[in-house]
Amino acid sequence: MKVLVTGGMGYIGSHTCVQMLESGIEPIIIDNLCNANQAVIERVKELTGEAPKFYLGDIRDEALLDRIFSENEIQSVIHFAGLKAVGESVAKPIEYYDNNVNGTLVLARAMRNAGVKSIIFSSSATVYGDPETVPITEDSPVGNTTNPYGTSKFMVERCLSDVFTSDEEWSITLLRYFNPVGAHPSGTMGEDPQGIPNNLMPFIAQVAVGRREKLAVFGDDYPTLDGTGVRDYIHVMDLADGHVAALKAVGLKSGLHIYNLGTGKGSSVLEMVDAFEKASGKPIPYDLHPRRPGDIAECWADAKKAEADLNWKATRTLQDMTTDSWHWQSSNPNGYDSE
Repeated sequence: MKVLVTGGMGYIGSHTCVQMLESGIEPIIIDNLCNANQAVIERVKELTGEAPKFYLGDIRDEALLDRIFSENEIQSVIHFAGLKAVGESVAKPIEYYDNNVNGTLVLARAMRNAGVKSIIFSSSATVYGDPETVPITEDSPVGNTTNPYGTSKFMVERCLSDVFTSDEEWSITLLRYFNPVGAHPSGTMGEDPQGIPNNLMPFIAQVAVGRREKLAVFGDDYPTLDGTGVRDYIHVMDLADGHVAALKAVGLKSGLHIYNLGTGKGSSVLEMVDAFEKASGKPIPYDLHPRRPGDIAECWADAKKAEADLNWKATRTLQDMTTDSWHWQSSNPNGYDSE
């Protein structure tokens, strides 16, 4: 089975490509490398024995998409490509809507033209906004989003849902993930953000390895156990397995399929710092700062639906997440650029 993976060189995309190859599925990658590194191809080959076919380009380039579909017998698309920083989206809403929403519309049009009617979309728990109750189920209200990043994910979900309404031959799967962390257990692949990390785990890891002086903790006055934000952190390998499970279970089954991918447990920022200190044996100094715009107090998933329908559940622990992150960061102190 050949699957187009947009943004397949990025953090979640690259780990998913490894798990796809291990499952006998052939990923064909398109990525503009705006937040990724071409060294990923070699790492994937080291781990699986195969280098995926790679097209350098942007999903808004419709002519390139048409060429990719004409050159390859693609059966489905896993759509990761998108800008993904909450804080940055508040500062750059136009770029986020252009890349995330418009980019998806260009992709969907190219798919329709090629007769490919199966897509798995990389959505996000941010579509739920600031939830009234936790844990969050797939039936929790969506759309009351708190930042342009979350709004862009919600808008894409609506666009794709309307595509399904217009033509029920489509298989559209919306995977709402919680907070991906961790790295491949080999230590050869992990999260390597360009510039200052927007996510907690790579920031902690860069402090531990000496690339940054201290961690900035945004908000210590939330109504949580220790005052810091609580999130459902999920190992990137569990997330990658979730995409393969969705592809196999519902990827070629017409319908609108919606799943939370999370662990069902919340951890605070300071709990993550503590777990990382244990995994790395290094102190993680931090400073407290005011809350960031667009952030919420707590959210974690109810992931029972994915377990029932996809036969998938997150199995890796917080200790696995921090140990694997430290293994990656300590083996690659400058990320993929250490080559």
